[in-house]
Amino acid sequence: MFHPKLFENRNVVVTGGGRGIGLEVARQFLDCGARVLVHLGRGADRDLPDFLLTAEEDRRAVLVAADFSTPGATSGFAEKALATFDRIHVLINNAGTMVGRFPAGDLSDEQYQTIVRLNQTSVVEVTRALLPALRASQEAAIVNTVSISAVTGGSPGSAIYSASKAFVATYSKALARELAPDGIRVNCVSPGTIETDFHQRYSSPDKLEQTRKTIPLQRLGTSEDCAPAYLFLSAPSLSGYITGQVLEINGGQLIC
Repeated sequence: MFHPKLFENRNVVVTGGGRGIGLEVARQFLDCGARVLVHLGRGADRDLPDFLLTAEEDRRAVLVAADFSTPGATSGFAEKALATFDRIHVLINNAGTMVGRFPAGDLSDEQYQTIVRLNQTSVVEVTRALLPALRASQEAAIVNTVSISAVTGGSPGSAIYSASKAFVATYSKALARELAPDGIRVNCVSPGTIETDFHQRYSSPDKLEQTRKTIPLQRLGTSEDCAPAYLFLSAPSLSGYITGQVLEINGGQLIC
């Protein structure tokens, strides 16, 4: 576990923080002393864990709902973030999902646009809107969630999702070069097959078991496996000379 004061007096924004990896990332930032604005996704009506509600009561967390799959939602979210923090030290762009599995020949325009807006356009829009506050902190970090599928192409029906994650990986490398003079580092975390409700929705138990057998560590990952990488890449004292990188967290799946 990281030092409980590692992010003391640091302002952190986590998108897609209502469940799965994003929720665990938010928890660990809070445990390390950060003030965290947590994007809950499209609805604030889901059951939230006690630690998040307690942090909100203590004014260490601000909870904001916004549906990034709809046009204009990111601007409203960014306005709330900028009204909360005049300086942002860490931006975690984690919001996104597969939406569904769509065979290439059956993919509709609406499905295509929804996947791209949620996984790709929202990252660009949130980053653009929050850049002034990131620059103001003078040593900010952006960490974007991509996916092992950005490298492998994913499994059938996930072509656009996989391609959108590859976009974010390349966008992040370009940003890292462009924003380096501002003291802003940009990196990605690339989870493999992680046991969250993502795969409960989009993968069958048989498919997950087949995948597990191919992983050298012989197990699927967890949110707890992934979250420390975000904190590592966000802390100047730990990763101050790392930028433009993609950290793969997959139990060795990519080497097989």
